Amino acid sequence: MAQLGARPGETGKVAGPSFCNGGAVAQLGARLDGIEEVVGSNPIGSTNFIPVYYLYILQSEATSRFYIGQTQDVTERLAYHNANYSKSLKNRGPWRLVHTEQYKTRSEAMVRERQLKSWKDRRMIQKLLSASR
Repeated sequence: MAQLGARPGETGKVAGPSFCNGGAVAQLGARLDGIEEVVGSNPIGSTNFIPVYYLYILQSEATSRFYIGQTQDVTERLAYHNANYSKSLKNRGPWRLVHTEQYKTRSEAMVRERQLKSWKDRRMIQKLLSASR
């Protein structure tokens, strides 16, 4: 039986590997679902990337002021601030990392960031830092 859109005399079947029943797409789908291990792959951590977010507190070595923020890469963010790319912190460093907290989601890190920023009292931040040492 001819399929709709097939040329006269063709049945509409594709020659070669099937893309629906066990073909390339099905194999890829099985691999992505974790049903089938890819030969030659490193299953440890290769497909199970879980993002981690950090709340961080920096302290200026010049003025002793604190800066509170959140990021996925604390080392990169510290280098960013010390390179004077941040308008809010430009020429106020050098900065040193004095505290970090780890969170599973960015929203959790942002809630904690807002909480610490709402304190407005450096004694509260210093109390947090001394309790975490």
